[in-house]
Amino acid sequence: MSGDPIKPRGRGAVPAQQEGALPQARTSTAEDIAAFVAKAQALSPHAPGARGRLIFALDATMSRQPTWDMACALQADMFRETAALGSLDIRLVYYRGLNECRASGWISDSARLATLMSKIDCRGGDTQIGKVLSEARREAVASGVRAVVFVGDAMEENVDELCAKAGELGMLKVPVFLFQEGHDAAAEQAFREIAGLTGGAWCRFDPGAAAQLRELLRAAAAYAAGGREALLKLAKSASGAAKLIGQMR
Repeated sequence: MSGDPIKPRGRGAVPAQQEGALPQARTSTAEDIAAFVAKAQALSPHAPGARGRLIFALDATMSRQPTWDMACALQADMFRETAALGSLDIRLVYYRGLNECRASGWISDSARLATLMSKIDCRGGDTQIGKVLSEARREAVASGVRAVVFVGDAMEENVDELCAKAGELGMLKVPVFLFQEGHDAAAEQAFREIAGLTGGAWCRFDPGAAAQLRELLRAAAAYAAGGREALLKLAKSASGAAKLIGQMR
């Protein structure tokens, strides 16, 4: 099999590659957090000691090249953050160009993910967030996903359709953390809705702000590897984690 990714075969499909192939909410009270943690522990589909699984989704349309490069440089921080919490597997999903949306296999180390990302260049096209959400749902049902991270700056799709897909992820208890670059109003509205429906969070970061994005990615990785308790612990010393925990229901 070639190392090149394969284009989607059907509507909404995202092709998977073998590992290494190219492919404003209210603040929770202490009582709210305690109740959520107890419920999550009782209902969690993840066995104790299981590997944390995080879908790392990025908009790779033409305007995103600087942020793609920044994310490539920062992705190792996600693995480092979880080293003391347990293992983490990341599945890269990205879209670009004309109807191109692809996914990697599950990747367990930063060097492999960096190599994969370095081979991908951004290309002009419309957003395909619906395909990202569909892939997350498929993978959540097939093998389990603890969280989804999405980094983007625009939304050019039917927001009601996106919300329907987000609602399905919410029922599967897969929170989506949406990190928005810039101030696009339509994107913010959609991202906030998706976050609310999945029990995730929406946060904005400034264009080119590597430190802000680093903190947000670290926080999401901590949740994927160690759950809400790990995120609560990180929130005591990291602003990114505090932003996320303040929105999660």
